[in-house]
Amino acid sequence: MQINRRKFIELTSTLAGSTVVASAMPWLSAFNNPAAASANPSDRVRIGFIGLGGRGKALLRNVQDFADRLNVDIAAVCDNYDPHYQEAIELTGGEVPAFYDYRRMLDEVELDGVVIATPLKVHMEPTIDAMSRGVHVFCEKAMERTLDRVKRMYDAHLEHDKILLIGHQRLFSPVYLTAIEEIRRGDIGPVTMINGNWHRNTDWIFYDAEPGSALDRQLNWRLYRETSAGMLTELLSHHLQVANWVKDAQPVSVTGSGSINFWKDHREVWDNFSLVFKYADGTHFKYSCLQSNAHNGMQIQALGNKGMMDLEVNKRYWEDPPAPPAIRQMIHNIESNLFDTIPIGGATWVPAEPVAYGGEFISDDWEMNETQLYLEAFVDFIRKGEAPEKLTLEGYNASTWTLLAEDATYSDRHQTLPEQYLV
Repeated sequence: MQINRRKFIELTSTLAGSTVVASAMPWLSAFNNPAAASANPSDRVRIGFIGLGGRGKALLRNVQDFADRLNVDIAAVCDNYDPHYQEAIELTGGEVPAFYDYRRMLDEVELDGVVIATPLKVHMEPTIDAMSRGVHVFCEKAMERTLDRVKRMYDAHLEHDKILLIGHQRLFSPVYLTAIEEIRRGDIGPVTMINGNWHRNTDWIFYDAEPGSALDRQLNWRLYRETSAGMLTELLSHHLQVANWVKDAQPVSVTGSGSINFWKDHREVWDNFSLVFKYADGTHFKYSCLQSNAHNGMQIQALGNKGMMDLEVNKRYWEDPPAPPAIRQMIHNIESNLFDTIPIGGATWVPAEPVAYGGEFISDDWEMNETQLYLEAFVDFIRKGEAPEKLTLEGYNASTWTLLAEDATYSDRHQTLPEQYLV
């Protein structure tokens, strides 16, 4: 891990010095120009956690990993579901104040920042209440359940002049950072298409509760439209942020469709959907999600006339790849001649086939923990008192267009962003 971290610092230093990408990833200042930190109690950054389900506990463990190194104090934990509340106490050794009500936590504990990992529909209130008390916020994606609530969170960030970061960890991935630099440099040519998919084979039920009951709606909240847009807000939002980052823009429209065609139980959100986002220059981002077949897994691909970046699998493919060694080419030709049929009077065209080329790695630093890097940056930005606004806007634009994508699948119509939500 130490070797990878050293390479990551070298990478961020190189990228920060590039005029091509300086505006594309200004948040790298957290690593190449960090705020001074000491072990003095007066320099300690005090962090509270609101929401300690699966994701919240993972975020807590990540902060624990670097707390001593960065002089961070995990100052309080909060969850209104008793099993999670008790697990949070165990994770912090019983040495940290624990609360069922986040408002009591904000009122009784001095905090510099909070990490919010509550269900989607419960992001706005703790975010705004924290910022109104002078506390910076790291909130899990997507931002909120409706456009109005997303905008209110963003406006509160401006009103109170407090940091608001949304948990799109790919913004700190060595693979993505390297790919964005190469894309901006024009290595693969102009990006003319972006493809993405996130396919699983799972019912997505994390807790055993009576279907449709109040407890089920609280714990398996991703299945209900009141509290979630399902895979749209939980999965698509990640890759939509990446597509916007690749294009350095937000879409101008989205259309698509969705349905429940396999998990015909009590769920209310789609178990499959397909979408097309259009950008102002005519580029399309095609995306699909599926919960009944995992064969294609997770992919996000940027395609240009010179090459393609397959970012989730850390591979780069050139349109004109290097020629294989002569002996391999000779064997390939021999084998092809043995098995190919000889056309007598057939078609005058040959079907286009996928390029049989293994590609090459975009980055060899792919083992880094991007979530932890993002949280480290959050601590650094708290010390500096500000974070790059572009980092906040990445989360805002992904959140608004995710919700518009949901509207498109239910209305069967193109959706555009209403003017009052432009920022």
